[in-house]
Amino acid sequence: MKPKLLYVDDEVMNLHLFREMFRKDFDVLIASSGEEALEELEESKEIKYVITDMRMPEMNGLELISKAKKVRPEVVYCLLTGYDLTKEIENAIEAKQVARYFAKPFDPTEIRTFLSAGQ
Repeated sequence: MKPKLLYVDDEVMNLHLFREMFRKDFDVLIASSGEEALEELEESKEIKYVITDMRMPEMNGLELISKAKKVRPEVVYCLLTGYDLTKEIENAIEAKQVARYFAKPFDPTEIRTFLSAGQ
């Protein structure tokens, strides 16, 4: 059985592209907002990984991870961003809130390698 991975991004095209790229390795669930991701985490207890875009309306990736960790602390959380690594993201990584940061455009091999090391 493939591990469950939740990908969160407010851009629909990115959601479909990500799911298509990783469907052979993971059971990919998608959410288009932080709220939707939190609902998915409540419903699906098998989710092992969450990769979220940093910049989204209403709730950014770090806010989502902070809320999600209270409900599902055992999940591995990663950020994906098209912007530079900020002090805020660095602090979250140092505090072990975020396991890894990936730059956009993402490298599928880099993500697969990181996630498969955790299985």
